[in-house]
Amino acid sequence: MTRGDVLTGVVLDEAMLTLEELARACAVEPRWVEMRVEAGLLSCAGGAAGHWRFASAELVRARRMAALERDFDANEELAALVADLIDEVQRLRAQLQSAGLAAGQ
Repeated sequence: MTRGDVLTGVVLDEAMLTLEELARACAVEPRWVEMRVEAGLLSCAGGAAGHWRFASAELVRARRMAALERDFDANEELAALVADLIDEVQRLRAQLQSAGLAAGQ
C-alpha cells in the first residue's frame, strides 16, 4: 500500500479514535483533521484538540473526504458535501432494500 492509498470498509464497532489515530488511519497530517473539525466538516467529542475523540463513523467520512480531496483536487467543503451525498445514497438504498424495492428485485 502506498502513502496515497486509502482503505475503505464497514464500521464494525464504535471504538473512539484520538486525533493522531484518525490522521494516521487517513494518511493525513493531524493538522488536516484539526482544520476540518474547526470548519465543522468532521465531528468529534471532547473539548480541546488534545482531547478530541472520533467515532468510527467519522473515520469512514474522513477517509472519504481525504480521498476526494486528493484524487479530484476537491476543496474541503466540496469533499464534505460529496461525502454527505454518498452517505445519503447508501442510506436510501438500504431503505429501498429493506422495503423490498431494491433494483433487480
